[in-house]
Amino acid sequence: MAPAEAGRLRMIAGMPSANAFGGPDSLPAFDPHSGRPLLQQEQPLPLSTLVRWHAQRRPGAAALVQGEAVWSWVALDRFMDRVALSLQRDGLQVGDTVALCAATTPLQAALLLGALRAGAVVVPLAPSTDPAGFAAMLADAQARWLFVDASAPALAPAAQAGAVISLDAEAPGRALQQWLVEDTGTVPDAVPYAAEAPFNIIYSSGTTGTPKGIVQSCGMRWMHMLRGIPQGYGPDTVTLLATPLYSNTTLVCLFPSLAFGGTVVLMAKFDAGTFLQLAQQHGVTHTMLVPVQYQRIMARPDFGGHDLSRFRLKLCTSAPFSAQLKADVLARWPGGLTEVYGMTEGGGSCLLEAHLHPDKLHTVGRPAAGSDIRLLDEQGVEVAPGEAGEVVGHSRAMMLGYHHLPDKTRETEWVAPDGRRFIRTGDIARFDADGFLILLDRKKDMIISGGFNIYPSDLEAKLREHPGVLDVAVVGVPSAQWGETPVAFVVRRAGDATGAEALREWINTRVGKVQRISALQLLDELPRSAIGKVLKRTLRDGYVAQAA
Repeated sequence: MAPAEAGRLRMIAGMPSANAFGGPDSLPAFDPHSGRPLLQQEQPLPLSTLVRWHAQRRPGAAALVQGEAVWSWVALDRFMDRVALSLQRDGLQVGDTVALCAATTPLQAALLLGALRAGAVVVPLAPSTDPAGFAAMLADAQARWLFVDASAPALAPAAQAGAVISLDAEAPGRALQQWLVEDTGTVPDAVPYAAEAPFNIIYSSGTTGTPKGIVQSCGMRWMHMLRGIPQGYGPDTVTLLATPLYSNTTLVCLFPSLAFGGTVVLMAKFDAGTFLQLAQQHGVTHTMLVPVQYQRIMARPDFGGHDLSRFRLKLCTSAPFSAQLKADVLARWPGGLTEVYGMTEGGGSCLLEAHLHPDKLHTVGRPAAGSDIRLLDEQGVEVAPGEAGEVVGHSRAMMLGYHHLPDKTRETEWVAPDGRRFIRTGDIARFDADGFLILLDRKKDMIISGGFNIYPSDLEAKLREHPGVLDVAVVGVPSAQWGETPVAFVVRRAGDATGAEALREWINTRVGKVQRISALQLLDELPRSAIGKVLKRTLRDGYVAQAA
């Protein structure tokens, strides 16, 4: 490649311009060794190689930021070397697992990246996990090293970690600074890197049962990084992340931000007011938020008092995103808004570029480039156009499987007549006439009452039309008369005094007879996971226990 071409992106058919949302025209979108454009790479390029590339060309630029802590590219690169050298000194072999359980900080991100440079499979774990679940995940992952801080659960005696490294004085294990090799400029041994090799294990949230270890490959993460090209990531982007580093929601935004040389600002804990302050302070251009975070940001009375003019793209995923909330974000928050529909397990994904399709806010968009999305009936046969079915997807971004759970892996797969492997989502949806996917509900959440199918999302959408309703969840509970019956849980807007029975009467006059809500409870807030998913099982179990 000629020098004049080296910093420019060579486009391929079907890919949007890298200048989307005002992105730079000189993304480092080529292999720093061969000079070949990333889009034409047959094998994935290690993220640690790209970090090295940025450290050599922009050593003093900020890579990771949190409060007063600013990690330059060269500081990040050298620290990654020290972590990789320390692991290799202690006998790490390519493919060994390294677990991390700590609060979200640049240090945690740097440790994760350093373990990747050594050839490890990284396993980020949630500090909010109970001790028994924490021990179970460590045992399942067979982690040979574990990095922890004081936020991690207590370690059980049977925890299967070969070495515990402490990130602060309150955590158990050997102190990090004692464990790390000195910074002598030595580089770690090179390690092989292949698309089919495991990159990380992400444990599911456990909102529906025991968490499963989702094994994502280097090739899958490579595809996530390449998404940064149409999303406009580059050296002048500033990404603000307010979800935890153990979540795939965060990592699918963190990795392309770093791969293309942007600055990543990390929030230790989400707060709507602090988010707005940081966005203005740092001139943030990109973010990934879950719907409840958008809801809390947009509800702040001082929202309009912050300068958000540098935003190019806001992303959203992980939970249902109401059309009303999307419309509010579009109306008052500068920059593009893209909803990403997909799973940590991978398969196909859909994208709704809401700023381009304001008439499709009730959908999750069209299948993304390279995604094959199909709808199946109960027998595993594709449904007719316009009919509802379970969403299954195929793409180059698919998990290798659930760790140590081959039967569970097979359960979540559907094999097409041509032999291709698809991932089942458990979601029920239909395509509209324009090819946009309309989600109806989770298959497991569908209520069968008196032989009729009731979709909780329909009832939730109707309840949100009431001016006093801020948030809502509908679940099915056992009924001696009907088998199941819908119960609603509502969070009212500040200052609203509408009673529970008045709300129940309001909704029941606006839905079909078989959809009527049998009971409605008012809550201060809905129970949610760390990434904003409503814990419907918690609501259902609590209601049933209370009724009993």
